[in-house]
Amino acid sequence: MKGVSVRKIKKICVFCGANSGKDVAFVNAAFHLGEVLGKRKIDLVYGGGKLGLMGCMSTAVAQHERQVLGIIPSAFTVNNLVGETCGKEIKVATMQERLVMMMELSDAFIALPGIHYTESTKDPDLCHYCR
Repeated sequence: MKGVSVRKIKKICVFCGANSGKDVAFVNAAFHLGEVLGKRKIDLVYGGGKLGLMGCMSTAVAQHERQVLGIIPSAFTVNNLVGETCGKEIKVATMQERLVMMMELSDAFIALPGIHYTESTKDPDLCHYCR
């Protein structure tokens, strides 16, 4: 198409839960998404840690030797509450700071089941990152 610019997606931020949930289909979907990202040479930005869907997906991405960046509030790192991130980890002070950084560092976004970010992403101050 004439006049259409295409931007290559290099980093995708995935919002998903630190819990696996009750349905194994969610775990399978998270792992499959991680494999697809890895095979397509797309790096991952996510909430950090290795629990639940986040851990499953980030492990799959890392297995394909792609960069994994976990952005995690410092409070979650006390006593290793969420497990070790299988890539680089950036600690932030607040959940709001986490969300803003995730948005700034990503080219695209995917939301899987088990997240609580959907309401906060409606915040007008944050939505400009998605435009």
